[in-house]
Amino acid sequence: MSKLIIHQDKITNIEEFMAVCPFGALENNNGRVEVNSACKMCGLCVKKGPAGAAELLKEKQAGIDKSAWNGIAVYVDHVNGDIHPVTYELIGKARELADKINHKVYCIFMGNKIGDSAAGLLHYGVDEVYVYDYEELDHFKIDGYTAVFEDFINKIKPSSILVGATSVGRQLAPRVAARFRTGLTADCTILDIRENTDLVQIRPAFGGNIMAEIMTPNARPQMATVRYKVMNSPERKAEPAGRIISCKIGRECLESKIDVLGVVEKPKENLIENADVLIVAGRGVRAQEDLKLIKELADLLGGEIACTRPMIEAGWFDAKKQIGLSGRTVRPKLIITCGVSGSVQFAAGMNNSDYIFAINKDEKASIFKIAHYGIVGDLYDILPRLIEKIKASRRGI
Repeated sequence: MSKLIIHQDKITNIEEFMAVCPFGALENNNGRVEVNSACKMCGLCVKKGPAGAAELLKEKQAGIDKSAWNGIAVYVDHVNGDIHPVTYELIGKARELADKINHKVYCIFMGNKIGDSAAGLLHYGVDEVYVYDYEELDHFKIDGYTAVFEDFINKIKPSSILVGATSVGRQLAPRVAARFRTGLTADCTILDIRENTDLVQIRPAFGGNIMAEIMTPNARPQMATVRYKVMNSPERKAEPAGRIISCKIGRECLESKIDVLGVVEKPKENLIENADVLIVAGRGVRAQEDLKLIKELADLLGGEIACTRPMIEAGWFDAKKQIGLSGRTVRPKLIITCGVSGSVQFAAGMNNSDYIFAINKDEKASIFKIAHYGIVGDLYDILPRLIEKIKASRRGI
């Protein structure tokens, strides 16, 4: 850790010196300047204060033998062997990264009676699938699953690990990262890798106003979570390649303080992440009853309706319908935005859609920068005409 040392004899004017700190971290204690907990170790007092008055000592971090860590690993997210699609997307990205540095792609698959599902992964470019098949892993239990993940890392030593940002992945990844005192970057939108195996993890930060490039150069394994629909899924190969490795772990490691009393299957929902067509309502929709236009267009095209954050805040939609950094990431074949300005936060959740069609009366709206097709005009004029045009084409007029 860094440490800030104040040399009292170098300070000529205490008040002027304290004013240099924008965080109020310097205090006058009976004529002595002391540093409080507000200090950010920014070094401004060193640069702008009197020469030699402040000294910032940075502790050297111990290096790590990166050559001892090899391969890109993917956690297989599943329910009773039914693999979540985000796993395939991560396998595709892992293959791309691994080929750059000539490493292998591993999968860690834990559960009960998952042999057939594990074999299916070999059709997607995985080199080795490490399977932990135990009755105790039938249901997700954070302590048992963490112990298995720890065992896998200790045995295989993967350089990087990719985890889907699902309800399970968001619980499991931080726990594993804490065990190995390594970094974890959540909700990455771009991943790359350097020749020295440092994983470049890029994600929106400060409300989506910047794209932060994050690396973990002094720790292994490197860990990142990625949302569903952000990466591309690889094509399924006709012939399997790679191998399944059955792993053993002591039963005592699988003991859990959690008892699963029962599992109730959720009713199926029409999730916006799975829709091929989305019609999105934005701030340009003036009243809640006007959403019937959006709904009519969505029904005509066999799609789902979605919204931006202001619609959620107004109480017009369920939060599951929101697109963006604080909502869902979608990748439909067609998305039509109605009265959506196109903030960075919203765009990050849908800019990989196949076709983006935007309607907005502001010709300078940000949405037009990412749209493939755009109409400048009032949605109240355009939507009725578009709906009528679709109906007429189906009547053969």
